[in-house]
Amino acid sequence: MAPRLDFSNLWGKDNRKGTPVVVTMENSNFSVVEINGPDGAFRPVEKSRGKNAKQVTWVLLLKAHRAVGCIAWLASVLWALLGTIKKRLIYGQGVAVDSERLGKGKLLFRVIRVFLVTSLAVLAFEVVAYFKGWHYFQNPNLHIPRPSELQGWLHSVYVAWLTCRADYIAPPIQALSKFCVVLFLIQSADRTILCLGCFWIKFKKIKPKINGDLFKTDDLEKSGYEYPMVLVQIPMCNEKEVYEQSISAVCQIDWPRDRLLIQVLDDSNDESIQWLIQAEVARWSQKGVNIIYRHRVVRTGYKAGNLKSAMGCDYIKGYEFVAIFDADFQPNPDFLKQTVPHFKDNPELGLVQARWAFVNKDENLLTRLQNINLCFHFEVEQQVNGVFLNFFGFNGTAGVWRIKALEDSGGWLERTTVEDMDIAVRAHLNGWKFIFLNNVKVLCELPESYEAYRKQQHRWHSGPMQLFRLCLPAIITSKIAAWKKTNLILLFFLLRKLILPFYSFTLFCIIVPISMFVPEAELPLWVICYVPVFMSFLNILPAPKSLPFVVPYLLFENTMSVTKFNAMISGLFQLGSSYEWVVTKKAGRSSESDLLSAAERESKTMNQLQIQRGVSESELSELNRLNEQKEETPAPDKKVNKMYKKELALAFLLLTAAVRSLLSAQGVHFYFLLFQGVTFLLVGLDLIGEQMS
Repeated sequence: MAPRLDFSNLWGKDNRKGTPVVVTMENSNFSVVEINGPDGAFRPVEKSRGKNAKQVTWVLLLKAHRAVGCIAWLASVLWALLGTIKKRLIYGQGVAVDSERLGKGKLLFRVIRVFLVTSLAVLAFEVVAYFKGWHYFQNPNLHIPRPSELQGWLHSVYVAWLTCRADYIAPPIQALSKFCVVLFLIQSADRTILCLGCFWIKFKKIKPKINGDLFKTDDLEKSGYEYPMVLVQIPMCNEKEVYEQSISAVCQIDWPRDRLLIQVLDDSNDESIQWLIQAEVARWSQKGVNIIYRHRVVRTGYKAGNLKSAMGCDYIKGYEFVAIFDADFQPNPDFLKQTVPHFKDNPELGLVQARWAFVNKDENLLTRLQNINLCFHFEVEQQVNGVFLNFFGFNGTAGVWRIKALEDSGGWLERTTVEDMDIAVRAHLNGWKFIFLNNVKVLCELPESYEAYRKQQHRWHSGPMQLFRLCLPAIITSKIAAWKKTNLILLFFLLRKLILPFYSFTLFCIIVPISMFVPEAELPLWVICYVPVFMSFLNILPAPKSLPFVVPYLLFENTMSVTKFNAMISGLFQLGSSYEWVVTKKAGRSSESDLLSAAERESKTMNQLQIQRGVSESELSELNRLNEQKEETPAPDKKVNKMYKKELALAFLLLTAAVRSLLSAQGVHFYFLLFQGVTFLLVGLDLIGEQMS
């Protein structure tokens, strides 16, 4: 036989070495794999190979198991939610109805209740008409039957209702809805422009720059001339949970001790808390920190009165700047070195504002939704206004003021509950400029319960309207440019503080459910769905990790419009609730730096003897008494949730409107009203702040 000549191995690019091995398994449950060469076992195998029917069955079973587990989890969550609603709403277990002091919110609740009762009556009437075949509401051109077509007295009453609805009820609702839609579009355009400004700032990498370097000096003897005198104030009132971490963070600020003075402004009316704060101040004073404890005997004016009283001390006359931190704020050690240098060679600069960061933003659903709102407020609103207008509202904390700017603007006034916005507006009218530092962040806490968040939002939305009434004459008669007056009146106050809560509540909580009973005034889909979803995506862009919460955010913002609208009305018309100041409840969450310094706090007892040497015998006995009380403190009472009547009434109104939308086969309206009604129900039963992370 002729020899076989095969040169394909010479032409091939892949010259494999080694002895080919074939492994064959007798068991049919295993597949056959051929290994050519020593490295063949490490080559990827095609997915289609190596799988038999038994393996595919196991894969399908695993996927089915995961699907069933997911459905079971959703069912358990829904069952637990329904159980909680049953306990709180029907049996009233573990809940207390929110009390309306000073007539606050009673008028609004009565109006909502009238709408609810009326909608239930109309729904019953419409259901009867539906089953009798009187489907006039499904025709876009309303048809009023002739007298010969009437079928009894009930049909006559229904026709009379249709006539009254078309001639008298629909026209005013249509006019109000058109007005609200125009306001909605104006406010949406304003937010879109702000977002475009933020994109431009990021694209051009615009940020405030420091003129020179304040801290570049090789001569330590000259450091006293390079570092300006800075006063740091920490106002607090009965904030036992957070006083220690805020004082600790401020006392660790990197600044020459002879150029820094810390004032702890304690307005607590609880003597035990006063002694605890004094002991903390004494501890840091023993370490060489220039810190002073100050307590007012006459507590008037809330936070503004506290700050005004502290600024009147004689020993602060030589200080040039003042930094303010609320009791739950924890600045980084380099905070002053990142903010104070901006004042150098910039005599018109009155305020440097830092951004807030939150230690508990992922604590529950409520804190996640708050984080979305505040990220947009800082990164978009304040940054854009700071870059292009040199003006924004002072946040009341995490900022550094030039003391001369405070004095020229009249100092702290006690006339409103938003003293921070008040001083910012007056400083702007006097020609001072502001800078917002988006890259300088100060850790703080978000309210973790709906009750605390609701009270905070009431103060934040009633105070601006109260301030607008007081500042309007001063704005009109001021000497600033006309465009600055227009920005203050139309954009800063009217559009963002008055129009926003007005149209949000009126349009989405009143007109949308009413339009289900008055089809002539029905809103188009782009008003209910498309534009709100688009604006929600814009609001969530500064916090991209919160994108999965865009729908809950949209629904929750509509729900909060009730509180904001009520607060806006009380502030605009000087009602009693506009003067209420309730300190936001804190949980005392710690940052990572606090956890790292836990060892230092644990060694506090070791240094107790050194601290006690600097206090009197009466103070020492009081500290010992407090320690004994702390050991004997009983376990805290179980949390009692509240039920909020306005939110619950609106929940039933929206759910009633959702049932009515089924009769006219309006799918999008039904889902919107259903989800919005459920959101109001969860908020009204105080379930929005539960652990849902």
